[in-house]
Amino acid sequence: MPVSETLYRTFRPTAKYAQAVLRWKRLSFGDAPPIFGNAKPKSGSHLLTQILSGFCLIAPYAYVQTEPVRTVKAAGGRFDVGEVQEQIRRIPRGVIGWGYVDATPENVTLLCTPERVNYFVYRDPRDMLVSHVFYATDMHEGHGLHDYYQNLSDFDERLKVAISGVDKDGFYMVDVKRRYQGVFEWLEQPSVLCLRFEDLINKRDEMLTAMLDQVEKTGYKIPTPREKVLEILVETIQPKKSKTFRSGKAGEWAKYFKDEHKFLFKEVAGDLLVRLGYEKSNDW
Repeated sequence: MPVSETLYRTFRPTAKYAQAVLRWKRLSFGDAPPIFGNAKPKSGSHLLTQILSGFCLIAPYAYVQTEPVRTVKAAGGRFDVGEVQEQIRRIPRGVIGWGYVDATPENVTLLCTPERVNYFVYRDPRDMLVSHVFYATDMHEGHGLHDYYQNLSDFDERLKVAISGVDKDGFYMVDVKRRYQGVFEWLEQPSVLCLRFEDLINKRDEMLTAMLDQVEKTGYKIPTPREKVLEILVETIQPKKSKTFRSGKAGEWAKYFKDEHKFLFKEVAGDLLVRLGYEKSNDW
């Protein structure tokens, strides 16, 4: 990691806290309910964190946590349940957390309490797969499948692997249907506001209002007048500032899915798109 980035990560919390002290004229930030923004990987987590950074301008939150809570280790393998929960517990009071957390019984028990606010963002699996392939192949050399994808002949072959999964030569990834099992587990949680990435783009104001309402369901009143809140939040949404920004559009999958990919996806995923509400039938 470059020295400049190490210094940034080291001193960012202190600088952000100081900014919050000046903005809100207070030294503590424990009044507003804890917020955790969760996402399916490659499904809009950076859009979500930009929105959450706007929450720090409308309510007394200190800042948004720099690093996400992860279930997968950078060097390979997975954190156990206790390690994931410890990551969540380390988020200071008054700091907004985010990450890629599974809906295990333990995580649900920890996060889904009346005094907490939880969001979960997911995306059309087809767009997620396209984003995943570009990210793992071209943008993140440390990705667990980077070398495997690099050794395939072209994007079409990589997309097939992303759909069907792989368990070969030490590389492992489940198929798209199993990857989305965790999405349904979060959708079943009544205290979690589940948001489609596409709706955050196409129904922005409606979704932002729902996110604000979710905070106030805890009994906490956001101090900034509602007529100003949406304007502030919209100004914080700047997708191109994300290091992993590539397109940020919904429906881009249609440019990359050939008939062979469509057939394979339907064979592997079954009625996944219908269950998620992205298609009315498998005739797409």
